[in-house]
Amino acid sequence: MELILLSGGSGKRLWPLSNDARSKQFLKVLANEHGEMESMLQRVWKQLDRAGLQQSTTIAASTAQVDMIQSQIGWPAPLIIEPERRDTFAAIALAAVYLYCIKGVGLQEVIGILPVDPFVEDRFFQRVRDLEGALIASQAELALIGIEPTIPSSKYGYIVPAAENSQQDYLTAGRFKEKPSESEAACLIKEGALWNAGVFAFKLEYILSLLESRGLPIHYEELQKHYSRLPSHSFDYEVVEKAEKIVAIPYSGSWKDLGTWNTLTEEMGAAQIGDGLVSSDSSNTHLVNELGIPVTVIGANDLIIAASPDGILVADKKASPRIKTMMEGIERRPMYEERRWGWYRVLDYTKLGDGTEVLTKRIGIKATKNLSYQTHGCRSEAWTIIKGEGEFALNGCIYSVKAGDILHIPTGAEHGIKAVSELEIIEVQSGTKLVEEDIHRIYTNWNDVVQACNKVVS
Repeated sequence: MELILLSGGSGKRLWPLSNDARSKQFLKVLANEHGEMESMLQRVWKQLDRAGLQQSTTIAASTAQVDMIQSQIGWPAPLIIEPERRDTFAAIALAAVYLYCIKGVGLQEVIGILPVDPFVEDRFFQRVRDLEGALIASQAELALIGIEPTIPSSKYGYIVPAAENSQQDYLTAGRFKEKPSESEAACLIKEGALWNAGVFAFKLEYILSLLESRGLPIHYEELQKHYSRLPSHSFDYEVVEKAEKIVAIPYSGSWKDLGTWNTLTEEMGAAQIGDGLVSSDSSNTHLVNELGIPVTVIGANDLIIAASPDGILVADKKASPRIKTMMEGIERRPMYEERRWGWYRVLDYTKLGDGTEVLTKRIGIKATKNLSYQTHGCRSEAWTIIKGEGEFALNGCIYSVKAGDILHIPTGAEHGIKAVSELEIIEVQSGTKLVEEDIHRIYTNWNDVVQACNKVVS
């Protein structure tokens, strides 16, 4: 069985901590067994390892998430990078074609699809394994995992069983009901309905045949080129709702979708993360503060207060799911990002009267990591090193640098830096078009930089 771990998301539901580059699965707000903070991705990745499923897992992600994934779990799993965001059907189709063409997976192999952000016990992943047996025994097109409901909730979709079902470990799905009212949900539960966990399995041949029937290529490079032709719909809409035979296996353990602030705070490792004070008479209130200034909360109940370089949210927990609707149509550049080499935070942005833009960042580079050797066509930069030691490459020469040094990088200059010890830099960009895309990377590996440069200057 091969697993595809879906790492999508636009970062709206958990704003301002999440953004286009740092979706909810990357937020380090869950406590691990040692009391250290970890992300949903890190938690699930370790659970897959304990279940013996990690080696057969491929992660489907957007381009903006690659550095974040590398930063949090390294590079032990292959990544499938979507050319653009087109919802779960396109992501799963591309991943399936990758498994067939690049990894050489056979047509009869069972493929499991798993979201990156379920909050579950380890035994949930044994049920993921059981999908393979249920699919083969039932000869169904799809096998799903259904969660045995604990309450009649309107937040989830429901798998409603067919009128007649055998006493097998699985049930035949009759229909689906997406987010019913609580009263309707109570009736569905009496019928034996299960919450839809968004976890399912199919044989590789099934999805490839579906693509061929639509005139879509099943060769990886060709599908990448024609990715925009794939419908921008969910896999549920394009496939699950149209399948003729679907079975579901029940799971009775703890399961949560931590997709909103009110559900996430129920599992957070602490009521307060970051600088600030929360008064003792503040009940069921959580503070998450990523800013360098304290936040004080007094006599506030049932609130989420979240502060990051992207903004500040103060919301009643029950109302917090509305943040996605309120943020629709508002597009801003991410003010904080994690990268494979470290992180950066935007401190200030100014546009002068003559059209010149000035952007100030604080950049952290992990020891032994490096920024790529690169050039910029539209901006110059000035770097002030405020912490650590490193090697700085500029136009073919490498210099030793340390805290207190100021480095000037003209427009078009070839440059890069490696951290000997952990580095922090204040970077001031100045130019006519300050965007992340204004980068021409020459080398990403520092050994290539060393070989290409003429000398090392102490």
